[in-house]
Amino acid sequence: MTTTQVTTEKSYLKRPKAIGITVRKPQFNPKAIRRHFFANSPVMSHLLTALSSTFPIGEQFFVHSVRNVREKVTDEKLQAEIAAFIGQEAMHSKAHAEFNDAWRRDDYNLDSFQAWLGRRDAFIKNAHPKLQLAVTCAFEHFTALLGGYILRHPEVLSTLDDDAIKLWVWHAIEEIEHRAVAFDVYQAIYKDDKVRRNVMKSVTTGFASLTFYSASRLFMQDWRKSVPKVTQNAFGVYMIAKMLISLIPEYLSYFKADFHPSEIDYTDLVNHWKARLADEYDMDGFKPELKAVLYS
Repeated sequence: MTTTQVTTEKSYLKRPKAIGITVRKPQFNPKAIRRHFFANSPVMSHLLTALSSTFPIGEQFFVHSVRNVREKVTDEKLQAEIAAFIGQEAMHSKAHAEFNDAWRRDDYNLDSFQAWLGRRDAFIKNAHPKLQLAVTCAFEHFTALLGGYILRHPEVLSTLDDDAIKLWVWHAIEEIEHRAVAFDVYQAIYKDDKVRRNVMKSVTTGFASLTFYSASRLFMQDWRKSVPKVTQNAFGVYMIAKMLISLIPEYLSYFKADFHPSEIDYTDLVNHWKARLADEYDMDGFKPELKAVLYS
C-alpha cells in the first residue's frame, strides 16, 4: 500500500459523519409491482414510471455535478454531507434501474427514451460546472417537493402495492434528507442567485415537457390496457392537478432572495414514515433509527 493510499484512508476515517443523511440499501421486489400500480390508474402510473426512467441517468448527473466542484468545499460538515448525498443518489440510481429493467417489454419500451436522455446528459456535462450544479439544485428542489407531497398525503400511498411503497417512500425520505446539499455547495462556491433562478426557469420548462412527453409515450404504448380505464384515468388527472396546484407556493419559494431548502420542516413527517417502513414494512435500513427513537 502506498503512502498516498494510507493518507487517503486516514483522511476518510477522520471525516465526520453526516447528520440526518443516512445511506440505506433499497429493499423491494420490482417484479412484484403491477404496471398500473397507482390506484389502478394508467395516467398516474405511467407518470411515475416516466419519472423512474429518468432517475438512473439523472441521479448520476447530480452526483457528477457535485463531484465537479467538491475539492473547492472547505467545510468538513458539508464534505460529510456530500459523501452521504453521493451514497444515497447511487442507491436511488441502482433501485430505479432495477425497477425499469423489470418493466422493460416489447410493448413497453423505455430504451429509446433513455438513449435520448443519455445524449442530453452528455450535452449538459459540457456546460460550465456552475450551470451543472445549478441544474442539480433545481431538480433537487423538485424531488424534495414531490417527496414531501407523497409523505403528506397517505391517500396517495394507500392505493400502492407494498413493494411500490417501499420504493417510492424510501426514495422520498432520502430526497428530503439531502435536499439542501447541492444548494449548500452552490452557495459555498458560487452564491449567484440570478443564475440559480434563471436555471430553475429553464429546468421547469424542460422537466415538465420531458415528463409529459415520456408519460404520453408510455401511455400510448400501453393504450389497449390504458384507454378503457376511464374512471381511473380521470382520478389520475385529478390527483396530478391537485398536486401541482398545492405545490405552487413551495415551488415559488425557490425564487426568494433568502431561500434555503431547509426552511420547509419535514422532521415529524419523515420520522413518522421511517417508523412505518421499519415496523410495518420490515425495511432493515430504517430499523436502527426506530430503535434510537424507542430508547431515547
